[in-house]
Amino acid sequence: MADTLEAAERMALVLAQGGMQKATARVLAALLFTDTDSVTAPELSEWLGISSGAVSGAIKMLSTVGLIERVPVPASRREHYRLRDGAWATLMSTQNGMVQAMFRAANDGIKAVGDNTPAARRLAEMRDFYEFMFRELPALIDRWKAASGAASA
Repeated sequence: MADTLEAAERMALVLAQGGMQKATARVLAALLFTDTDSVTAPELSEWLGISSGAVSGAIKMLSTVGLIERVPVPASRREHYRLRDGAWATLMSTQNGMVQAMFRAANDGIKAVGDNTPAARRLAEMRDFYEFMFRELPALIDRWKAASGAASA
């Protein structure tokens, strides 16, 4: 158990060093390392020793990017969460709500600043990058699923 906790905390540290907020990184690591099918927000708060507000914010962010999902548990009145099947492919796909929002924000920004301005050129590069990724990633994800056997999942 101590090895698992230590490994989860190391994972959280790597995620935080990569730019993820610390509480979000710890919640994601807990969901990766748990031996249960799903967990509740109060369980996460207790396990990690962080506030319910921090857990709530982490759940919202991880749900937005498609890494976790809420799941029904018939005998429970609490909301349960788990890492989504295919979470990593979802994170890199057009199902990622944050990436979609960034694409739309860049597009809206271009309309706001007008054409032929330095801001419009920077925003167009951002928009064009995400447009390219949206076009190319589905085939890459399909190849990954085929190679990993995840296609049937």
